[in-house]
Amino acid sequence: MSDLLARHRAVMPNWLALYYDEPIEIVSGKGNRVVDASGKTYLDFFAGILTNMIGYDVPEVREAVERQLATGVVHTSTVYLLRGQVELAEKIARLSGIQDAKVFFTNSGTEANEAALLLATYARKSDQVLAMRQSYHGRSFGTIGVTGNRSWKNNSLSPLNVHFLHGADRHLAQFRGLSDAGYIEACVDDLRHVLSTAVSNDVAALIAEPIQGVGGFTMAPDGLFAAYQEVLDSEGILFISDEVQTGWGRTGSAFFGIQNHGVTPDMMTFAKGLGNGFAVGGVVARGDLMDNLHAVGLATFGGNPISMAAANATLDYVLDHDLQAAAARTGALIIDGLREAAPRLPIVGDVRGRGLMFAVELVDPATGEPSPALAGRFMEESRKAGLLAGKGGLRGNVLRMAPPLTLTMEEAAEGLGIIVGVLETVNAEVAS
Repeated sequence: MSDLLARHRAVMPNWLALYYDEPIEIVSGKGNRVVDASGKTYLDFFAGILTNMIGYDVPEVREAVERQLATGVVHTSTVYLLRGQVELAEKIARLSGIQDAKVFFTNSGTEANEAALLLATYARKSDQVLAMRQSYHGRSFGTIGVTGNRSWKNNSLSPLNVHFLHGADRHLAQFRGLSDAGYIEACVDDLRHVLSTAVSNDVAALIAEPIQGVGGFTMAPDGLFAAYQEVLDSEGILFISDEVQTGWGRTGSAFFGIQNHGVTPDMMTFAKGLGNGFAVGGVVARGDLMDNLHAVGLATFGGNPISMAAANATLDYVLDHDLQAAAARTGALIIDGLREAAPRLPIVGDVRGRGLMFAVELVDPATGEPSPALAGRFMEESRKAGLLAGKGGLRGNVLRMAPPLTLTMEEAAEGLGIIVGVLETVNAEVAS
């Protein structure tokens, strides 16, 4: 055991997960690669859990932060005007497509989702919330309540009265073999049934990820949330789209994940990639919802000058370089390549994804059952091969990857080669 690992275990909580049998310390980065303390270089296909959205040591971001640091002002709080906050909010409000949108900045996706749930429950005067099975929305008391994955729920207590819907669970026996249209119809029937049986009047909101992050990049078929929204609108129920992982063009086919469903929600939450590593999150919502709260509020660190400088520079970079289109190109190369390789690899149960957000589900080839052990073997072998990946899924058997949006076609091909090569190695181990 390394000295740093021993020190970590002595003072950090044991539920703070670390990857790999021998956890690594990342000490430097450039472009889409990082270097660990031993000097080994990795192509980064997890980007600090989708957070280093445009890679490492980006001059535009670094220089924006350095300019703000040079003023001597790192923090003022939101009781004073913050130019960078206003400028970023104007951009996000415009991009959101939400009518008369206003923005509130926080420090994380968890805090953003808490704020959105507060807005919704206050507006509707109800603690009743709908959420999706297999979802993840954060680690706080309220967001654990709307998380539909037992591995991430520490207790059953919640400030909310939550009912969970279908929509990303086509692996269940009752849905296997259904077409997209058939599955959408079944899910909408279930939503209507929940509203008729399990709740009282005045449900506050549905909160949903367009693509479930911790859930293993599972996703509803396009059109499901539009069908849901018809029912929600008829009941006056608000729709919150959790874009913490799907925002800013990552899916390639839309700037925000919910736009793949042809839906403009009442609110969207965001975080992770917007600051390219600097802590920033927030909610963009209809102005009437945002302005509705009666109590005084602020965010001590939300909207701080340093994070706003980084986020403005990051968002400008994404737009100026059309990284949404780039994600569509590089993502297609990787996803198509994985799907081409999958039929000759019995350990691969599924390949799914959109843009630079893709996953490989590993199964026991003899039984077809989810195999967390094989996912663990992939993680170890991919680290040795010089690629950083993530894992997740309801059963812990899903390899989930989301490289920086600045990934080049050459790096995409290199990463695909490493992934397929490692899958071949693990597959051969099982077959031997």
